[in-house]
Amino acid sequence: MAITTASTRLGTAPFTEQQPVEMRPSASADEAQAVIYAAYRQVLGNDYLMLSERLVALESLVTSGALTVRDFVRAVAKSELYKTKFLYPNFQTRVIELNIKHLLGRAPYDESEVIEHLDRYQNEGFDADIDSYIDSEEYEANFGDGIVPYCRGFGTQVGQKMAGFPRMFSLYRGYANSDRAQIAGTASRLAKDLAQDSVSAVVPPSSSTESNGWAYRPAKGDNSTNRVFARPSSTTERGSLYRIEIAGQRRPGYPSIRRSNRVLVVSYEALNDTLRRINSSGGRIANISKA
Repeated sequence: MAITTASTRLGTAPFTEQQPVEMRPSASADEAQAVIYAAYRQVLGNDYLMLSERLVALESLVTSGALTVRDFVRAVAKSELYKTKFLYPNFQTRVIELNIKHLLGRAPYDESEVIEHLDRYQNEGFDADIDSYIDSEEYEANFGDGIVPYCRGFGTQVGQKMAGFPRMFSLYRGYANSDRAQIAGTASRLAKDLAQDSVSAVVPPSSSTESNGWAYRPAKGDNSTNRVFARPSSTTERGSLYRIEIAGQRRPGYPSIRRSNRVLVVSYEALNDTLRRINSSGGRIANISKA
């Protein structure tokens, strides 16, 4: 059953028939590896993991049944790997947003929830805050010891605020997207909405086919070029310069899911050829305006 009738347009189609990944008592080595892979993917926000970064000793304990999935998730979230990817480079409220998404599979419901975790982090430390998610009644009820946390924020959350559904779109930018590969940078996505207790706007992620990939987000710190040299004096269309902001474009030597935010300034005469080149290279046009 579809999460919503607009699941394709909103980019939630990968979750419409999602089945939880569970470690069963009689799991084979291959099944255990699938569980471990799913745990890495969820807890690390779908970020690329090198072989040298894997927690090999803990993986073997999971495979042998000596370590539960819950405690493996706990270990990954407390690891230096996780801290390097999400704790050290991000603003505090962004870290809380990601912790809730990675460990509970949803977006924060209100500002008080974020404040609670911020206070615990300040007073007891990062590890204690990670424990508060994994040892919570919510985690137990949804995942227990054997199920890998998964994205459940697009489904109905019994007894919880409906605001969690649209807020999830601010944190989820597509099934092939990484939580470290978003042009909005390291700032919080929900701080303003949570502080005002307002409902977030639903903007489909770039993997949404029916939205044609439209998922514009301003660049970090609005650091894109906003000035150009040799501005022509003519105010007519021909001879004018145009500023094109590209939300994502493949670069040589990078996988197709690796994206970078770019800005080009071109003349009116070169506009059509430039747009064709961007589209043919897999880029998405975020905005076009006069320079």
